[in-house]
Amino acid sequence: MEKKIKYAIGDQDFKSLREGGCVYIDKTSNIDKIVNSGMKYCFLARPRRFGKSLFLSTLQYFFEGHRELFKGLAVDTMDWDWESYPVLRLDLNPEEYKEQGGLDVLYNDTFQKWEEEYGIVEIGGSFSSRFRRIIEAAHKYTGRQVVILVDEYDKPLVENIHNKENIEHYRSRLSAVYSNFKSSAEHIRLVFLTGVSRFGKLSVFSDLNNLKDLSFLDDYSDVCGITEKEMLEHLNPGICRMAESNGMSYDSALRELKRNYDGYRFSEKGSDIYNPWSLLNALNDAKISDGWNDTGLPKIVAETLKRVNADLESMFDTYCTLDDLKGLDLITPQPLALLYQTGYLTIKSYNPKIKRYRLGIPNEEVKKGLFNVLLPYYIKCRSDEEAKKLVGDMVVYFILGEPDKAMKCMQAYFAGIHFKMKMDNENNFHNAFFLLMDLVGLETETESATSDGSIDITVKTDDYIYVIELKYDGSAEQALKQIEEKKYDRKFQMDGRQIIRIGVNFSSETRCIEDWKIQK
Repeated sequence: MEKKIKYAIGDQDFKSLREGGCVYIDKTSNIDKIVNSGMKYCFLARPRRFGKSLFLSTLQYFFEGHRELFKGLAVDTMDWDWESYPVLRLDLNPEEYKEQGGLDVLYNDTFQKWEEEYGIVEIGGSFSSRFRRIIEAAHKYTGRQVVILVDEYDKPLVENIHNKENIEHYRSRLSAVYSNFKSSAEHIRLVFLTGVSRFGKLSVFSDLNNLKDLSFLDDYSDVCGITEKEMLEHLNPGICRMAESNGMSYDSALRELKRNYDGYRFSEKGSDIYNPWSLLNALNDAKISDGWNDTGLPKIVAETLKRVNADLESMFDTYCTLDDLKGLDLITPQPLALLYQTGYLTIKSYNPKIKRYRLGIPNEEVKKGLFNVLLPYYIKCRSDEEAKKLVGDMVVYFILGEPDKAMKCMQAYFAGIHFKMKMDNENNFHNAFFLLMDLVGLETETESATSDGSIDITVKTDDYIYVIELKYDGSAEQALKQIEEKKYDRKFQMDGRQIIRIGVNFSSETRCIEDWKIQK
């Protein structure tokens, strides 16, 4: 029996991963680039669960001189002395920061350990002064400059995105400690920070004008995450196991993995990237699941979009500049930056003529998660569970070929449209209808061209094709008649799936779907 591959799910320690025989996708060539670039202060932003902690752990063991852990990896051939450098790794992940004392507890526990390690007798003073003494003592004690690694530097800020008092408290705490990066420069070999975003307007790094942001550089686009080439090279046994366990072909398994977990991109020319957390979990369990959506801060995203009254319909396929994405202002957050930094939107392409990035939703897993985040924004249900059931039932009925029941769910959806959503013209109604159908995972097209016009909405399942015409303050009969007269369904006659015509009328007075007619 073939030995099952071991995946390091939830284990972000490089040593544990290597010694435990877990599959490891070699990212160490990036260390060579960083070390030989002459960069002293580096920053990398990526969404949650993308392997930032593992990369910092890899840097830690590299600088500590554990060459045995890197045997056979790219960096093992690097011209490097493999001597041990003092590494100060500040991990902001473990604590919660809803209360103002969270960071102080973490600082004190971490600094106390370092003070004991480097024989610091003088204890006390501000956290900034304590950190400065630690950096100087580590350099003096070892005779080598210090490597400082900060994991999720911005977590205290992100968790308080709606609390200005806490934001200012944590900004001052973070800034005071980070100011040592510049003032203690003579003692420092490298500073590498990771986080969700570089919050420039909060002046966390006000003194550090030579911080190199790697987040959008082609050379570092795959420093975290898994490319398709890497997946096929290192994870092929898992793909075969998934295909066999689910009674599908190898190619079908590849398509499902790509559809659900691929699609991220972080630079102009970078490769598409799979979410490593989601991909490894799927291969470990031999089934497609939506685990990533349960690991982050979706409520913060939803609440922020509500507060700024974001025009959601225009955001899922749009163009923007690099400056629109580079930093996230927590005081007045911009929706595009927020959705990009949290992983709900990603770069799809770059147009050099207009110098704009095209953004889109990365994949089906994120699409489902995004819809669950945004659903309460659009409808007034008594609970999130009620909202999810409403939409889930609608999808099931479309798949089963029961459009009347599906339309009743759709009617209930529109009956609960949020009062801030503008439904005062036909275009907005079309957009809202399409948004719902598309985000729930149904294969949807809008304004599909025919020889005699364009179909408002086309929805496809494995067994059915729904041709839907929408009317605004008209009648369902008129909508259905238009489908018949313009022969909108003729382009699907050779498809083999059953074609179902649906005429829908929306009333501006009741702000709801008034009626519908179905013809099979």
